[in-house]
Amino acid sequence: MPNRKFSDGEVVMGRWPGSVLYYEVQVTSYDDVAHLYTVKYKDGTELALKESDIRSQSSFKHRKSQSSSSSPSRRSSSRSRSRSRSPGRPAKGRRRSASQSREHKDDKKKTIQETSLALPVLVLFKPSENNTKRYNGEPESTEKNATSCIILEQKLKPDLEVKRVLEQYSLRSRKDDKKKEEIYSEKKTFVAVKPIEKVSTKTKELEFGGRIGTFMMIILLPATVFYLLLMCKQDDPSLLNFPALPALESLWDGRVFGVFLLWFFLQAVFYLLPIGKVVEGLPLSSGRKLQYRINGFYAFIFTAAAIGVLLYFQFELHYLYDHFMQFAASAAAFALALSIYLYVRSLKAPEEELAPGGNSGYFIYDFFTGHELNPRIGSFDLKYFCELRPGLIGWVVINLAMLLAEMKIHNLSVPSLSMILVNSFQLLYVVDALWNEEAVLTTMDITHDGFGFMLAFGDLVWVPFVYSLQAFYLVGHPTTITWPVAAAITVLNCIGYYIFRSANSQKNNFRRNPADPKLANLKFIPTATGKGLLVTGWWGFVRHPNYLGDIIMALAWSLPCGFNHILPYFYVIYFICLLVHREARDEHHCKQKYGLAWDRYCQRVPYRIFPYIY
Repeated sequence: MPNRKFSDGEVVMGRWPGSVLYYEVQVTSYDDVAHLYTVKYKDGTELALKESDIRSQSSFKHRKSQSSSSSPSRRSSSRSRSRSRSPGRPAKGRRRSASQSREHKDDKKKTIQETSLALPVLVLFKPSENNTKRYNGEPESTEKNATSCIILEQKLKPDLEVKRVLEQYSLRSRKDDKKKEEIYSEKKTFVAVKPIEKVSTKTKELEFGGRIGTFMMIILLPATVFYLLLMCKQDDPSLLNFPALPALESLWDGRVFGVFLLWFFLQAVFYLLPIGKVVEGLPLSSGRKLQYRINGFYAFIFTAAAIGVLLYFQFELHYLYDHFMQFAASAAAFALALSIYLYVRSLKAPEEELAPGGNSGYFIYDFFTGHELNPRIGSFDLKYFCELRPGLIGWVVINLAMLLAEMKIHNLSVPSLSMILVNSFQLLYVVDALWNEEAVLTTMDITHDGFGFMLAFGDLVWVPFVYSLQAFYLVGHPTTITWPVAAAITVLNCIGYYIFRSANSQKNNFRRNPADPKLANLKFIPTATGKGLLVTGWWGFVRHPNYLGDIIMALAWSLPCGFNHILPYFYVIYFICLLVHREARDEHHCKQKYGLAWDRYCQRVPYRIFPYIY
């Protein structure tokens, strides 16, 4: 095991990932297994760096002086070197020569070049103005407008013009320029452009209860789905009335599994159609951006047309209701098989393509959370496809099947008002997600979580079969509501949807283009990563306003089922627990990523989801 070069608490110079710039950092810990140092920047950001990306302050300053000594203005002669140390000091007893005047101009040009080089640093690292003079100090500036970068660029524009003129009319010989280029290409100083090496670290902090917790969830998630569906089939779905367990062979039907496979591959065909725009996702840790085709809404239209054709030829869609348990079992089996495939293929994936939260080295944990971040077969992105297509569109189809089943079982000419509300609210939610499909590229599921059992089971089983629980419940337990009650529930759902959509749109637009003139009125706290934390609009009200809107809509979806049983309210109870847990994960990641800027944001926006409550 190699010895440590830097000790805990030592102040050194660390290279900022993805750049060639070094900043003063403090060593906080060392990982003996991965051989990585955890360092803390002045703004509170903590990162893991390799030893090759860390230098002592003394050697760093020495290299800097070497860089100065190797400049063209200090290589001509010993006498010119003595003058170059103080360009403004004339020679004693005699007038400044023409060569000295040229050296003076070269120094001016060098100063202007350094100023111009500072421009991309200020633009890329906007929050450098927010750095502290102490490791745990307060930022000098806490809020900025999106137009601040434009003003800065306008202020530096005259310097850039001077630089351009001096470069065009420089009196330095081409021989000196060539010699300078050769020296800079030979010497690897701290300002030289070097290829950035990707640092892949093991997942240190395990979520979901670690190995034991994830193992239990692999068992409990399918058990919960089947328990809920069995409860809905009972005449008395009380919690104390535990349903009888069906025979295992009754849960499997080869024909049903074939229908499920047909559905999955039909959505895959729609996904591969060359329609819709192609956009880039957020930058990966390597700096690369993946491309995604945005055609989910078209897939929904084609699916609706296909369902319409089936209904025209009198296909009994309530077949889904009659074999609902078998469809859930087929989806669960397929999700398990897909998860095994994903884990096996991830063992051969490059280190830089592994998920930051699913690279622990423990089989069960990585299998559950997902080992590979963006598994693809050619251009077919498996995680992105499953995120919105088979499960989300399938949810709408299941709701429609439940509506038709209710009409047939209860001999209704029109669906009940409760069923209409549930179908309408959830249809709006799905259509909104598909219409704003591009927004999913900025979510934690895409940018952080790997694709494993958690997302595969969630997308293919949990979403279509648990989110449709209200519609499934109403088939066997019809509930009558009045028009005033229906109007009140509709208003509640509209309020939740408005908060959800406007908050997400505000966040996604700001992430995509912070310099958009339409967002100039938004205030934000700059961070060391170059991103800003919004402190106005919905994001200045609570830290997760989109979660608040989601929970309000979830309540509106359950209210049409009445208050006879708590079972239809499982969704809203589960959703609150899910979003509170996800909010805690967000808090942890943001604290590590943004450092002191996140502390300032939490002081400015104290409430997490529920204003004045939580």
